[in-house]
Amino acid sequence: MKLLLDLDEFVKTLNDKGYDGYFHTESCCAGKLRDSIGEFLELVKNGNDAPLIANFLHLSTYLEWNGEEKPRVECNMWVRYENGKFDMEQTEMYIRSTDRYGQLLKQSKLTGLTADSLPTVLEAIAQVSDKHIEEIAPQKRGFRM
Repeated sequence: MKLLLDLDEFVKTLNDKGYDGYFHTESCCAGKLRDSIGEFLELVKNGNDAPLIANFLHLSTYLEWNGEEKPRVECNMWVRYENGKFDMEQTEMYIRSTDRYGQLLKQSKLTGLTADSLPTVLEAIAQVSDKHIEEIAPQKRGFRM
């Protein structure tokens, strides 16, 4: 049985997983998730815009951003949207780690997601991150005689 979510449930699901930053919907409407999707759906309703892929919305956001000169992690999602409902089962998620010049370092693709299997932001970052957390013993500083 498919689990179809309305806008409020979809936003709550993503916010609960840590996706609470700013998004672009179809590369045109920037803002918090609810505002971004709502603005795009209003444009579609007025006939001013249309999704790039029929019945799918493209959402993009940065999961980790430390400035222009640092590597970053971005997330692109294609979520099935039909008759005012979001279908998480047909969602495709691409998580990309890029260097400061935009060159791809590592990428992960997730398909067949559900509200429960959607990774948290930290889990998504860990999939494309090469950072290993190591504890280094503090060096003694001072004079030795």
